[in-house]
Amino acid sequence: MKALKDQFKDQFLIGAAVNSETIKADQALLKTHFNSITAENEMKFENIHPKPDEYDFQEADQFLAFAETNHMQMRGHTLVWHNQTPDWFFYDDSGQQLSRLELLNRMEAHIQTVMTRYKGRIYAWDVVNEAISDHGNALYRQSKWLEIIGDDFIEYAFRFAHEADPDALLFYNDYNESDPQKREKIYQLAEGLLSRDVPIHGIGLQAHWNLYDPSLQDIEAAIKRYAELGLTLHITEMDVSMFRFDDKRTDLEKPTKEMLALQAERYAHFFDLFMMYAQAISSVTFWGVSDRYTWLSDFPVKGRKNWPFLFDRNGEAKPAFHHIIK
Repeated sequence: MKALKDQFKDQFLIGAAVNSETIKADQALLKTHFNSITAENEMKFENIHPKPDEYDFQEADQFLAFAETNHMQMRGHTLVWHNQTPDWFFYDDSGQQLSRLELLNRMEAHIQTVMTRYKGRIYAWDVVNEAISDHGNALYRQSKWLEIIGDDFIEYAFRFAHEADPDALLFYNDYNESDPQKREKIYQLAEGLLSRDVPIHGIGLQAHWNLYDPSLQDIEAAIKRYAELGLTLHITEMDVSMFRFDDKRTDLEKPTKEMLALQAERYAHFFDLFMMYAQAISSVTFWGVSDRYTWLSDFPVKGRKNWPFLFDRNGEAKPAFHHIIK
């Protein structure tokens, strides 16, 4: 059986998100098929910087050691995000909300501390994650970053990151990236940063897709649009859910044959697209390794399993894998 990373070695890196369990349980698959990893949660703010004077690098260090031992690249995820950032970060010791300058200083210190530790070893970072609004005409999502600093918090994050590691590739990362309305907002954000000489090198398309949405036309339109900016594109968090987002069914213990066939077809189409735009896309990362574990089990429907990857719960290749490798 041909390894995924070998199949696409001339086009892009093949990555997987790992956590402290899957890096052990799916170790054989990781070593065989992948040449890049991303920490699923372990490098997010609340994990790596839980208290004002305390950083916890233990798991991130272990992941990087695994990557380097197995000749893999590693992406850093993520530096600035509205979610999974502890409340204390935005307040002083007396419980007062920080000023703009105080929060910028804290942001800079966090980015410096995390990035300089891994300087020259983590090749790419999701600097700002999910800052664009999904709804209406508003460009930015409401967050403490936006409220206290203003919309230039994104620009500062990239400048601080570039100072910390001038050689790292810096990404803006978001989901619903193929939705036409949100696509244009993401484009507008990136274009604005480029026009002000902000050091942004790429756009991360999360690619949390399913059997039915988004359409191939919308995905291709998004890839083309972002590529117009001259930035490199990474598929950063790919999974193909068996259910539409608003499907609430919970009756399945395992995927049906029809589901597996449809998933295989979708994955084949997606990889055909990635190959078509391989000049723009330099990395494709799955948001997990095998169906043994996925964040989509229990989300958005509690008590429901999902099977979004190329390998099943036992690490066996699914029809989707064979469709891609053919």
